[in-house]
Amino acid sequence: MNNMAVNNSRLQGFYKLSVSERRALLGEIANLNEEQISAWSKTGELSESAADKMIENVVGTYSLPIGVATNFIIDDEHYLIPFVLEEPSVVAAASNMAKRCQTKGGFVSENDDPVMIGQIQIVNCPDINQSKAAILSEKEHLIDLCNQVDPILVKFGGGCRDIEARIIQTESGEMLILHLLVDCRDAMGANAVNTMAETIANKVESISGGIVILRIISNLAVHRLARVSATFTREEMSEKGNDADRGEEVIDGVIQAYHFAAADPFRATTHNKGIMNAISPIALACGQDWRAIESGAHSYAAYNKEYTSMTHWEKNEDGDLVGSIELPMAVGLVGGAVRVHPAAQTNVALLGINSANDLAKVMAAAGLAQNLGALRALATVGIQAGHMKLHARNMAVTAGANDSEVDAVVSLAHSTGERITAKLIEDCLAKHRSNN
Repeated sequence: MNNMAVNNSRLQGFYKLSVSERRALLGEIANLNEEQISAWSKTGELSESAADKMIENVVGTYSLPIGVATNFIIDDEHYLIPFVLEEPSVVAAASNMAKRCQTKGGFVSENDDPVMIGQIQIVNCPDINQSKAAILSEKEHLIDLCNQVDPILVKFGGGCRDIEARIIQTESGEMLILHLLVDCRDAMGANAVNTMAETIANKVESISGGIVILRIISNLAVHRLARVSATFTREEMSEKGNDADRGEEVIDGVIQAYHFAAADPFRATTHNKGIMNAISPIALACGQDWRAIESGAHSYAAYNKEYTSMTHWEKNEDGDLVGSIELPMAVGLVGGAVRVHPAAQTNVALLGINSANDLAKVMAAAGLAQNLGALRALATVGIQAGHMKLHARNMAVTAGANDSEVDAVVSLAHSTGERITAKLIEDCLAKHRSNN
C-alpha cells in the first residue's frame, strides 16, 4: 500500500458524486485496498442516505460502542444512561459510583432555565457610552423585534428575555457587545439565537451609530447551568460497602485528590477530562453538539481567570462525602441530529426524558459519578489497574484473538500475576493456541 500523501486534494465536483462514487475515487487516489474501502460502507444504524443529508462529502459512517450505565437515581427517578465511546472502564466506573449514593437518595438537580446568549459586536461607535445608553433605552423594543422572529418558541414559553450591554477593551479599540438572553426551551438554541441577532442587527446599528460585525451565539452559557449534587456515606465509599473506617480513609483521599485539582490547572485539566468522559459520550449518544458542550464546560472552569475543577467535594458534619457539579449544559430535544439519527432517538427513549432539562441533569449526574470513580481509584488502588483490566480485551483483539479466544487469553494473562502488557497478551494468545 502507498502510504504517501495524495498528490492533490483539489477534487473538483466531489460533492456531486454519489457516496459509492466518492469511495471509489478516494480508493483510487489513496491506493486503498478493497477491505479498507469496504470499512466505510459497513451498514449500521445510520443509513448512507441519511448521513449524506447530514453533512457534506459523505463517504460512509463510523461506529462506536453504545454502553449503558446503570444504578442512577436522579430526583427520585431511575435512569439507564447510554454512553457512546471507545474508552474502557468509563461506563463501569459511573455505574459503580451511582450505586454508592443511594442511601441518601441518589443525585439531586437544581438547573437554571434554558437561557442562551446571543452576542452582537458593535464597533466604531461615535460615543460608546452614549451608544450603550441608547441601546438599553430601546431594550424593550429590541426584545419585541427578537420575539417576532420565532412566535412558536414564544408560544411554548420561550423567547428573548433580556438584553445586556458591555463595553470591552481590545487591540482593535473599544467595542460595545450586546447579549441577547434567549430562553430556548427544549432546543439547544443556536438557530433561534443567531436568527434573532441577525434580525435586529440593522436596528442596533441605527440606534448605536456604530457598525455591527459578529452576530453569533456564545457557548459559554452562564445562564444555563446544570447543578447536581449527591451524598456518599462512609460505608458506601468502602470497598464492601459496610466498613465506615475504611470508607473514611477513602473519603479523605478523594478530598485530597480534589484539592489538588482545584489548586493546579495541570491536574485540573485531566481531572475535568474524566468528567467529560461521561458527559460527552451521553451527548454523542443523544445527538447533541458535544463540541459546544465541551467548549462551554472548559470555559466555565476558567471563568474566574484560572482553570480549576468543574466539581466540588467536601465532608458534611456526619463525615459523609458530598459532591457537586456546576457547568453550562446547552442541550436540546428539538432539531439537530437527535431528530435525524435513529440510534439517538432510541437512546433518548431509553432515558425516558421529555425535556432538555432532564437531559442536562442526567449528563451532569453522570459527570459527577465518573469524576468520583476516577478520584476514588486514584486515591486507592490507582486508576490504571482498573483501566487495564478492561483494556486487556482490546489488547487481545489487537493481538489477533478471535471472539472465542478473547476471554480465555485475558483470563490466562491475569492468572500470571504480571502487569498486563501487549507482549504478555501476545504470549498468552500463543500459549492458548498451543494448548488447544
